[in-house]
Amino acid sequence: MKNILFKTLFIAATASVIQPVLAQDAAYPEPERNTYVIENFEFETGEILPEMNVSYLTIGDPENPPVLITHGTTGQATSMLGDAFAGNLYGPGQPLDAEKYFLILVDTIGAGESSKPSDGMRASFPEHTLLDMVNAQKILLEDGLGIDRLHVKIGFSMGGMLTWTWLTEYPDFMDGGVPIASLPGPMAGRNWMMRRMVIDAVRDDPAWNDGNYEEQPPMLRYMSAWFGMATSGGNLRLQELGATNEMASAYVDERKANQKVGDANDVMYMWNASRNFDPTPKLGDITAQVLLLISQDDERNPVELPMLAEGMAMVPNGQVYIVPEGPETRGHGTTYDASYYADQLAEFLKGLPNAPE
Repeated sequence: MKNILFKTLFIAATASVIQPVLAQDAAYPEPERNTYVIENFEFETGEILPEMNVSYLTIGDPENPPVLITHGTTGQATSMLGDAFAGNLYGPGQPLDAEKYFLILVDTIGAGESSKPSDGMRASFPEHTLLDMVNAQKILLEDGLGIDRLHVKIGFSMGGMLTWTWLTEYPDFMDGGVPIASLPGPMAGRNWMMRRMVIDAVRDDPAWNDGNYEEQPPMLRYMSAWFGMATSGGNLRLQELGATNEMASAYVDERKANQKVGDANDVMYMWNASRNFDPTPKLGDITAQVLLLISQDDERNPVELPMLAEGMAMVPNGQVYIVPEGPETRGHGTTYDASYYADQLAEFLKGLPNAPE
């Protein structure tokens, strides 16, 4: 694969194979859980929810530069506390050292302890979008936490799409943006085709009953396992795990048996929330510095797609780091392991305005 050159971008040398650096035994302050209630929250659809609960975790001193961190589809704020991510970023001397930054981890609309369909409204809950999520987060920051400017917005997968949405919709609200595992282009192509397959398969399940199911529709487990294997895991790693027909079948059986699923309404709403995502028209409006982190083997966001080069060429001050594919990389899931790019992220953060010492 050829290196792609942009105006101010750097790219990983894809000819090399790298191994993740083991996370340090990094301790950081205990996260604190809070919920902010937004009255009469209006969705993109025009629908209004009388009370929107926005639940969030904070780590560190509120006087430090604020960093907003968002999770992926079907995840929640606690997802960003995993050792592979937090263990390589939040500890002393690490890129997002919680002694230097004020970290804010939000449950998006539809996730965790924030308002979601399974709270009682089921399919009567408004079909939310990524912009709705961002608007709820902005209200939380401004009205709930008294923050009128972020130092950094960072997020993985759907959280990366939320980062692009923040950067394009509110370009003056942050010094830097770090979208992870998300291309600067529309939700289309294979990525959306597969999401539609998950949504339609579950909602076409007779057990769905228009969202008023008595038990979770069986197709939810099957499609969740299918989507995970089809769009994450890494080609080399999955081939090793299923090197023979028998090994591959055993892996499928294991995934089906142990696939964790949430509430079907919540999950389908989350998959559908990215339906109108397209930062392309406003990429040129971005004023923050941007570092896009992505893996060479990301199945959902193939780096060979033209939207990577074309989109980043429109970003006034953008950089890209591509994690090379290797035996241990996990496709779309690779960049959840921050050890692959901690050094590059640290260097990027040092170059931001008002960076802490």
